[in-house]
Amino acid sequence: MKCIEIREYGAPEVLVLAERAAPVAGAGEALIRVMASGVNRPDVLQRMGHYPVPPGASDLPGLEVAGVIASGDEAALRAAGLAVGDRVCALVAGGGYAELCVAPVAQCLPVPRGFTDAEAASLPETCFTVWSNVFDRGRLQAGETLLVQGGTSGIGVTAIQMAKAAGAIVIATAGSEDKCAACLKLGADHAINYREADFAEEARRLTGGRGVDVILDMVAGDYVKREVECLAEDGRLVIIAVQGGVKSGFDAGLVLRRRLVITGSTLRPRPIAFKGAIAQALRQHVWPWLAEGRIRPVIHSTFPALQAEGGLPSGAARAHALMQSNQHVGKIVLTWGSS
Repeated sequence: MKCIEIREYGAPEVLVLAERAAPVAGAGEALIRVMASGVNRPDVLQRMGHYPVPPGASDLPGLEVAGVIASGDEAALRAAGLAVGDRVCALVAGGGYAELCVAPVAQCLPVPRGFTDAEAASLPETCFTVWSNVFDRGRLQAGETLLVQGGTSGIGVTAIQMAKAAGAIVIATAGSEDKCAACLKLGADHAINYREADFAEEARRLTGGRGVDVILDMVAGDYVKREVECLAEDGRLVIIAVQGGVKSGFDAGLVLRRRLVITGSTLRPRPIAFKGAIAQALRQHVWPWLAEGRIRPVIHSTFPALQAEGGLPSGAARAHALMQSNQHVGKIVLTWGSS
């Protein structure tokens, strides 16, 4: 099979075309003929040497795919209501930048009716992450207020839509007026340009001084101090990335007086059973929202994975360059065939 390898740690051009033996599905697994692969920030971190591959996972980048089941554990497939030939999307621990990818059956979901392969490939990483952190860890309820940091990221556009579908009030932050407008178009009730205003002050103002109930944070660093200050009583801060750094200083007294929860998680190293439980929750709650059009994929760009252009050795390299520019709104997807 053809695939995209990380030749060495470094800039996007280290992502190069390669050929490897096709993987083989084992017990509880499905082999997917990949038609599209989602591109995510952890892929960039892995390429730069900042995100180690979990033990036993493929060293190829790529955490989500969509395609057709080519073979697999038939008993596991039957138990999941799937079969060889079905179109699926899947969350994987690695190996998504390839024409063939092995995925645990428990982490496979049917492609929603009417969705293209590219749209389906944009779903797993963000949907799994948002459900696990906003709804499981953050316990967001209808009528509560969610603050989404980075509302136009892949995670952000999904969090806005899932929270609105669940009946929450959403405040999103973004770095330009155009991106703020995109957040509002996606359904956010309010959007804050963090380059022009203090998000904590604005969040308190927008909630009449009460504060927000849940914050989904991909920044950490010095954001945590202000996030603690704008949480309502019994508020929950969920940290899923540390783009602003790992060290945070905050008023611990506020945590006590307001009974706040500060939590966080990483999804990639969690066991299959944990991710499988999220997949079941998504199929029950979120897949109907997708079918009804209450949530829609937001794809900024697609790149042919194997096509070199503009001095870069692969479409994956161009996709990573775009992601690092932070100019995109929504997801970036690689294609391996018609999608």
